[in-house]
Amino acid sequence: MVGATAYRIVVYVSEAVVAEAQAGDPGAAARRAEILTDLPLLDITPEVTQLAQVVADALQLPRQAAADAVHIATAAFHSIDFLLTWNSTHIANAELRPIVERACRDSGYTPLILCTPDELMGG
Repeated sequence: MVGATAYRIVVYVSEAVVAEAQAGDPGAAARRAEILTDLPLLDITPEVTQLAQVVADALQLPRQAAADAVHIATAAFHSIDFLLTWNSTHIANAELRPIVERACRDSGYTPLILCTPDELMGG
């Protein structure tokens, strides 16, 4: 296609994703672990932890949803363009996106796009 822009898509996971994938049914966890094995791993640094707290506070997340802020902060800290998730309660939520974007900008990070796989693929 003339004028088309080629994109290189790289899928990353964080330590938080790996931890979540290990939960639940042992057979399913083993299958998830196998899928994640060869994906590049994003570290959860002290800066990520600090940004996660800012995001959690800004969103007024309940304690049990703290991992949601870690996912957002990890992606923002590592300059990931898109965070794909099926979690539309605290992550891919149109009402919360401006709050997340402001928390990232105020902390010196470029906001990322939070969306479901369907949204990314135009489905």
